[in-house]
Amino acid sequence: MQRIDYLKWLGVGAVWLTPIYTSPNQDFGYDISDFCAVDPRYGTMEDFERVRDALHANGIKLILDFVPNHTSDQHAWFLESRTSRDNPKADWYVWAEAGPNGGPPNNWLSRFGGSAWEWCEARRQFYYHSFLTSQPDLNWRNEQVRQAMADTMRFWLDRGVDGFRVDASAVLIKDHLLRDNPADPEADDNTPPPQKYTPVFTDDRPETMHCIEYIRGVLDEYDERLLCGEVQGKTDRIGHFYGNSKPRLHLPLNFALLDTEWNAFALQATIDAYFNAIPDDGWPDFVIGGHDKHRVASKLGQAQSRILAMLLMTIRGTPFLFAGDEIGSEQVKIPRERIQDPFERLVKGFDLGRDPERAPIRWDDTERSAKTVRAPLRLKGATRVRCCISTASSLPSGARSPACCTASIGHCAPPEAN
Repeated sequence: MQRIDYLKWLGVGAVWLTPIYTSPNQDFGYDISDFCAVDPRYGTMEDFERVRDALHANGIKLILDFVPNHTSDQHAWFLESRTSRDNPKADWYVWAEAGPNGGPPNNWLSRFGGSAWEWCEARRQFYYHSFLTSQPDLNWRNEQVRQAMADTMRFWLDRGVDGFRVDASAVLIKDHLLRDNPADPEADDNTPPPQKYTPVFTDDRPETMHCIEYIRGVLDEYDERLLCGEVQGKTDRIGHFYGNSKPRLHLPLNFALLDTEWNAFALQATIDAYFNAIPDDGWPDFVIGGHDKHRVASKLGQAQSRILAMLLMTIRGTPFLFAGDEIGSEQVKIPRERIQDPFERLVKGFDLGRDPERAPIRWDDTERSAKTVRAPLRLKGATRVRCCISTASSLPSGARSPACCTASIGHCAPPEAN
């Protein structure tokens, strides 16, 4: 609550919160066990309402993360679904028979490594998980699942949230024939094992667009609400996520500035391709940070991060920053014993760990200023003194690093102490 003045001073128009829902926290809250409750780590529903009211009083919108693809394996829906093949929620998740050899039904891989199929002895079937085994995928072909997820949206919309950021929106539907993904011909020893196949039968299926249209339809029951979302594929695919005969996302999140080479020719080509890819009536957006992306200041350096900030704030479109990007926060070296991210634990050696960008935002230049849920996280190095809120907010406007006027800002659950 005491930080809202800072957000207002920055000129933030909206705050996107990553999951605040009840969760075992195996994947930073993206394993949700109750979509309609606030996790005690973050407080109570009354605390949420106070934050909502304070943001609104300062002219700041509140966007919540909506995670429609999966739940925690501790969610009541899955606990019921796994008990038998004929219970009321038996078809709420993606279940399949064993393959001919008694193993997984096909070669689909989890983002976190290994087969995406996990055996359930009670049902004598496998269930599918795009991510951790503790994150079973919901079956979006089931109308009851759609209705239940729509009700979770209405629960929060009725409580005054201004919209949602849709997580993993491109993987809601999987091939109903369970066909094997083909090998990626460009994969080599430097390719992370989960990426050795091209996910044509698990990602960005045509039917997924109908799911996004359904989600948008629920949102449109309310006035002046926003739907942005994580999408997949190259820039030339992003236009599909805006909609066709029916509207989809208001803002499919565009990471092109983060992913392109940092030189004038590459930037020109990337920006031009993006503007040509979106529909004439689509509003553009540019994202320079996120809880799944390495800090841009570590990639470009402090000086060039300022140039990126200038570009972000002057180009046509809505800018998105991740908490700390506005002060040039860089990657933080996480001690081995403090690593939390399952990516780093399960797929080692490919620089996939996300803890370094998820380190808590620095509020002053003291060594213990970055608080985690359970304990302070000591952040060492040159970044410690240079990039903190108290220093940036006291500088003249021309010296702030890299940007002090954002349209939205994300917040992520911090690494916890062991």
